[in-house]
Amino acid sequence: MEEYKPPFNLNTKIVNLVAKISEIIGKFKYDNRPVPDIRLRRENRIKTIHSSLAIENNTLSIEQVTAIVNGKRILGMPSEIQEVKNAFEAYEHILSFNPYSISDLLQAHKLMMQSLVCEAGKFRTGSVGVFEGDRLVHLAPPAHMVKGHIHNLLQWVEQSELHILIKSCVFHYEFEFIHPFQDGNGRMGRLWQTLLLSTYHPIFIYLPIETLIKSRQKEYYKCLACADSSVDSSVFVEFLLQIIYDSLCELKDEKLPENIERLMGVIDYEPQSANELMAKLGLTRKQTLRESYLKPALEKGLIAMTYPDMPNNRNQKYYKK
Repeated sequence: MEEYKPPFNLNTKIVNLVAKISEIIGKFKYDNRPVPDIRLRRENRIKTIHSSLAIENNTLSIEQVTAIVNGKRILGMPSEIQEVKNAFEAYEHILSFNPYSISDLLQAHKLMMQSLVCEAGKFRTGSVGVFEGDRLVHLAPPAHMVKGHIHNLLQWVEQSELHILIKSCVFHYEFEFIHPFQDGNGRMGRLWQTLLLSTYHPIFIYLPIETLIKSRQKEYYKCLACADSSVDSSVFVEFLLQIIYDSLCELKDEKLPENIERLMGVIDYEPQSANELMAKLGLTRKQTLRESYLKPALEKGLIAMTYPDMPNNRNQKYYKK
């Protein structure tokens, strides 16, 4: 059997983008940059869900999506409301999935498409095509070939020595080309690329890449079509890597509040007492240290306590994570 090899060519632009992205991720690691705090994670996840579904013509606003995620009732099409609920559940379970497992891919699709299509959690059994108006722009491989194609694709992603940044983008294109499901292929492709990227750095789980894809939706589909016609996914890989880079740049430019910056400048990886930190910061009141420095830094996941279950322990100390 011939070895599976996606139609893709490494070029200078791709190599340069990978280097630039890796530099930012390296800086995050060097600075001990944590994943976003709980509030920001939730906000970014809502942005991700809203944008990913909007690409698929879901008309609900970001405010309506937020309300649904928060358990509130809204006026809207039942199918669109169900799409939001399903997507939120799928993203909430994302870290439980093995990115190279077909059974996990099917389970994720079941969560994403339950109560929306009859084949939720199953590969399609019929032919599908992508249309632009009345014009067929892409005819997916026959249904009986889908499982084999997905198996080969996931095996290639797992075993190839290419950088995961590149492999995740190639996967995204190949997944859309195969179109393995009756419906939900776009949102599943974006979900699974996020999962693959998270194996490189956990920041990608909460990075709303879909928001930038939505803002450049015409270019997204243009690059997909160009890759189809040229039988080479390089142009689509370039587009997605640029999206990833731009998303990371936006995150990189976010500044920490001055008080937290001051704390991070004096705290160490070795545990220190409140009194030691107060002396370094030139503070005289423990309440100021606790409310203006320690509490916000703890909430952002920048520091930790030696006795996390007993915050008022008299021997409590704090250290950089």
